[in-house]
Amino acid sequence: MKITFLGTGTSQGVPMLLSDEEVNLSKDKKDKRLRSSVLFTWKGKNVLIDCGPDFRYQMLRADVKSIEAILFTHEHSDHIAGLDEIRPYCYKQGAVHIYAKDRVMESLERRYEYIFAKENRYPGAAQIIENVIDDAPFELLETSIIPINVMHGSLEIFGYRIGDVAYLTDVKTIAASEREKLKNLDILVISALRINAHPTHLNLEEALQMISELKPKKAYLTHISHRLGFHEEVSKSLPENVFLAYDGLEVQQD
Repeated sequence: MKITFLGTGTSQGVPMLLSDEEVNLSKDKKDKRLRSSVLFTWKGKNVLIDCGPDFRYQMLRADVKSIEAILFTHEHSDHIAGLDEIRPYCYKQGAVHIYAKDRVMESLERRYEYIFAKENRYPGAAQIIENVIDDAPFELLETSIIPINVMHGSLEIFGYRIGDVAYLTDVKTIAASEREKLKNLDILVISALRINAHPTHLNLEEALQMISELKPKKAYLTHISHRLGFHEEVSKSLPENVFLAYDGLEVQQD
C-alpha cells in the first residue's frame, strides 16, 4: 500500500492569505501546504480521503489517473469543497463511489443538490454512488475499512483504518473504545495543528502524547498550520519514529 500526501495544511492553507508571519514567507517548498487530503493506493486502485478546495491542483500535481472511491471525514469546507471537480473522472470512468456518515452525506446533498438530483439532472454534473456508513467496518477492494469515531471539538467525525494504516485528521480527543481500534498500526497519520493549545484540534504536544499511547511503528503529522513552525526545524525536534508530512510525500507501507 502506498500513501500519498496530497495536502498537509490546515483549513486556510500555508501560506495563509494576508499573513506576514515567518513561515508564510518561507522559500522551502515543504512549508507550502494545500488543504489536507491523502491518497491510498493498493491493488492498482486509488482511494481518496477528503476532497477539498485544492483537489484539482492536487490531482494534476500527483498525476492521478483514476479514483475508485472518496471517503469523507466530515463536512467542513476544507474537506468537501472539491467534490464538483471530480467530473473529469466521471466522464472517463463513470460514477465515483463516495462514503460518509449520514450527517455528512446530508450536508453534501444540500451543498451539491445538482450532483445528487435524481430527476432533471444537469447533464454535466458529476456522477456519484452514495454509500452511507456508520461505525461498522466495510469492504473496499477486498480490504476492510474501519471507521474511527474521533471528536473535532464537540463534532463527531470519522478517521479511517485501512489495513494497518490509520488516517485521523481534525482530531481533539479519541474515546478509549475507539483507541482499541488503533492498536498494532504500521503507520498512523494524525493531525497536529500548531504549538499552542487549540479548542478543536490537537496541538503538537497532544499529538505526540497520542502517538506515544497508540504506539504505531511510524507516525506522520498532518493538518498543519503556519503556527507549528518551519518544517526543517520542527522535524529535528520529533521522536525518531515520528515525521512531519509535507505535500507530495509518498510513503510505502512495509
